[in-house]
Order: sequence, then C-alpha cells, then structure tokens
Amino acid sequence: MPSQFKATNNTSLSTKTPSSLTAATLISDFKEITKVRLSVSVVFSSIAGYLLGTDVVEIFTLVLLAFGGYFMVGASNAFNQIIEKDLDVLMDRTKNRPIPAGRMSVNTAFIIAVIFTILGLASLYIINPRTAMYGAISIFLYACVYTPLKTKTPIAVFVGAIPGAIPFMLGWVAASNDFGIEPGTLFALQFFWQFPHFWAIGWFLFEDYEKGGFFMLPTRKKDKGTAAQIIMYTVWTILVSIIPVFGFTGDLQLSIVAAILVFVLGLVMLRYAIVLFKVRTAKAAKELMLASVTYITLLQIIYVVDKFIR
Repeated sequence: MPSQFKATNNTSLSTKTPSSLTAATLISDFKEITKVRLSVSVVFSSIAGYLLGTDVVEIFTLVLLAFGGYFMVGASNAFNQIIEKDLDVLMDRTKNRPIPAGRMSVNTAFIIAVIFTILGLASLYIINPRTAMYGAISIFLYACVYTPLKTKTPIAVFVGAIPGAIPFMLGWVAASNDFGIEPGTLFALQFFWQFPHFWAIGWFLFEDYEKGGFFMLPTRKKDKGTAAQIIMYTVWTILVSIIPVFGFTGDLQLSIVAAILVFVLGLVMLRYAIVLFKVRTAKAAKELMLASVTYITLLQIIYVVDKFIR
C-alpha cells in the first residue's frame, strides 16, 4: 500500500486530463491563479482605507470596493502567471501552479484575467471614476511593468511597490472621490512597508528565485547591503506611520495612544530586521516576513479603531 501510494503521488500533474480533474481541483486552481489569500489581504486594506476616509459607511460602496479590489488583484495575478509560465516551471514554489503543471491552459487563464479586469474596473467605476483609474493603473503596472522587470533588474521591486501600495489609499479615494494628503500618506506608508516585506521573501526564497532568473534583492545578494536597506526602509515605514499624530495629514489623524501602539509595533518589526542584519539566515528572513504581515494588519486595525473611538 505505501509503495502504491508513493507511485500515485509522484505521477506528474501535467498528465491529468480535463475529465480527471475534480471540482475540488478546479476550485483550487481558480484560487491559485487569482491568489485568493493575497486578494483578500488587498480587500482588507481597501476596506480599512475606506473606513478611515468616510463619515458614513455605505454598505453598497463597501461591497463594490471589496469585489473591485478582489477582481483587480485576481486579474493582476492571472496576467502575471500567464507571462511567467515558462519561468514558473523552473521554481519549486511555482511549478505546481495551474498553468506550468498543465491543469489550466493559457487561454483559460487569459479569459479569467480579462473577465476579472472588466468586473473589477466596472465595480470601482460605479463607486467613482477616480477609484477605477487607480485600479487600472495598478493592474497595468503590475502586469506590464513590474512582471517583465523582475528578470532584468532589482528596480522591479520599486515598481511593484506602487501597485502594492495602492489598495490602502484606494479605499480613501473610494470614500472621498479625491486624492490629497490623506490617501497620499496611506500610500506612502504601505509603499515603504513593501520593501522589508518583499526583500525578506526574496531572501528566504533566494535560491528558488535564482532558478527562474528573478532579481528581487537590491544588491542581488543575501548580504549586509541588502539587510541594511531592509532596516532603512523599516525605519521609514515607522516614521511615516506616526506622522498623522502630529496633525500634518488633514483629516487623517491619530491619537497619542494609537501612535504609541503603532510605534511599538514598528519597533518589533525593526527588531526582526536587525536580527536579519546580524545573522543573515533564511529563518530570520522568514520571521521578518511574518512580522511585517502582522505589523501592517494590526496597524490598519489600530488606525480604524482609533478613528471610531477618538
């Protein structure tokens, strides 16, 4: 029995015929091609930005924003996996994705990407045209600029940080139909946060990324130079996160208590960045990545709760 199971388990997924694919597999592939977890995190950020920017919560707008954000990220990731299909097959973390594994055709993925783009932009346009415009910019930069640059230059991370930072500010724009200092601050916060987060991922997946020819680290090496830049951008993230307490950011405000909590969260993340600088191991990088996710999630919760209890 064990040997039979092993033989079955090692069967190439690419040999599966459409009839052999179960409903569970199809659903799993759909979730994979659109990266559901990432999409949900983007929806969370967008909703947080909306709650910060609105005086009266409109459920219809909130639902449109949630669907629009989900479709927007799903489309971006589907386009990304189409473009990188030949590289994904080279890397352990991506070779079992639907396209390189042969479970989904490029045409099917493209149809999903186009439908998601249309549905996403339509949902955001109903809220207001400005929100849809930023959604369109996000999809374009991610699929047409960031993705091709990943195999050419580490500057790709800087480009990718732009669409990655849009969701938090998108919620505010959806609420106000305006781009000012408030959504600009939210954008800057998540923009700087992207670097320690993605460089940490690029660090502990360095060897796998190397197989696909991706340049994710700023020095192209797991060295002190990269670790130092991670610390620098973590510090910038902390500084931007507490700016609202000083009253310089219009309607985006933060109480002293909330600012202290956010600052402490930032120090915890900074500690993990410093540990990475000292030991420079994959384990330390993974711990920093997890700390960064915890940081941005709790920060957004603190910002929102502080607004409604202040």
